[in-house]
Amino acid sequence: MVMPVDFKGRAADLDLLARQLGQVADGSGSTRGRAVIMTGRRRVGKSRLVQEFCDRSGAPYAVFQATRGRNAEAERADFTAALAQSPLPGAELVAGLRAADWNQALRALALAVPDDVPSVAVIDEVPWLVEQDAEFEGALQTVWDRHLSAKPVLLILVGSDMSVMEALRSYGRPFFGRAAKMLVRPLHLADVQAMTGLPAADAVDALLITGGFPEIVQSWRAGMGRVDFLREAVSNPLSPLLVAGELSLLGEFPEASHARAVLEAVGSGERTFSTIAAQAGGAGALPSGTLSPLLNTLQSKRVIAADLPLSTKPDTKNKRYRIADPYLRFWLAFLQRGIPLIERGRGDLALERIERSWTTWRGRAVEPVVRESLMRLLPDEQWPETEAIGGWWNRRNSPEIDLLGTDREPVAGAVHFVGSVKWLESQPFGRHEYDALARDVLAVPGAGPDTPLVAVSRSGVSDELPLTAHWGPEDLVRAWQ
Repeated sequence: MVMPVDFKGRAADLDLLARQLGQVADGSGSTRGRAVIMTGRRRVGKSRLVQEFCDRSGAPYAVFQATRGRNAEAERADFTAALAQSPLPGAELVAGLRAADWNQALRALALAVPDDVPSVAVIDEVPWLVEQDAEFEGALQTVWDRHLSAKPVLLILVGSDMSVMEALRSYGRPFFGRAAKMLVRPLHLADVQAMTGLPAADAVDALLITGGFPEIVQSWRAGMGRVDFLREAVSNPLSPLLVAGELSLLGEFPEASHARAVLEAVGSGERTFSTIAAQAGGAGALPSGTLSPLLNTLQSKRVIAADLPLSTKPDTKNKRYRIADPYLRFWLAFLQRGIPLIERGRGDLALERIERSWTTWRGRAVEPVVRESLMRLLPDEQWPETEAIGGWWNRRNSPEIDLLGTDREPVAGAVHFVGSVKWLESQPFGRHEYDALARDVLAVPGAGPDTPLVAVSRSGVSDELPLTAHWGPEDLVRAWQ
């Protein structure tokens, strides 16, 4: 018998759903029923989260998961069967029902949920239903307005295709204005530390490798060091660390597609439009008319992020692209090429490749984590007006500034501080790094000789450097607690 894995983390997400159900119970919303559109990257743990919530809620519930590529008639039959087999009080009323369309199938849900006590209904993988049947969205709106919204039900619509889920609630679409939005992110740094039992600096490494994806974090045994974890993972071709990347990519981007080639170019370290076009095109650069919409699609799916230099001077044409989640960034940089080696029993060679480039790769990969963490620590008493954290670079990337704190973005009114990130095992942020920062600050529009200088360092800061502030790994973890 397979024992269920203990559910860890996600306290904030569970609390958010519990509050939505609480509003259903006390009738405090504008309608008796409430709808939530839940989205997040594939394999981030959305289905597991809603199941855990349903189990903990104490309310009667039904969960239906769509299947990609099925015809709509078979899907509706499965939907009504899931209702008939659920603990919903009206389940027996829909037993044996054959729904001719989604309007009838969703009315069966309205029949099954009770009138007098709160209940939960989950429809998982909604984008596949939208893909199969153009009438699904309209039927959802009609049945919600006429039947479900008047009942004490929490309807949770779940999907991984973030662009489709965003569109569901956009202006002009049938369900516009009827649902709250909930984004399920990977586990955050404090969750990763709690689950791995690692010191703060090592927990940051664990986040960069696992991306906070629950199935990978749970495979990291408490207290295990980074190299031991990687050695164990690359000795097993079926380890979650290896498998999750391919599964999440194949779910959205077939291997031979242009989108996959663009992802792989960014994952290998290309950051500018022209270098991505050159690498993704193979024999010749991808035309701008092909690459621009691909980058837009990958951004709408939250797979790629585009950063602009932050300063008091606008610079909208100087974008730098990166893989948005650390795990996929790690997988594309190291594991994708290593899989053939691992499959023939030479995980040791794959591990050697990782170790050769680890320090350099980590130095850049940690920067978005640092910025996001500082955004949670600031504003504070020292920086009461700092509302944006970014970086700055010119077209030659010389200089390239890791950290800027400003009053707003994308164009700042004032630069509050300029800083540097140094993330090495044993070397602190020292005089050499300070002098380089003091020199480079003069290139940043809106900054000058009097602009406060700050540092973020894995291994502390040398004494007597005139820094205005500095943060370490413990501070980054504290930002998420």
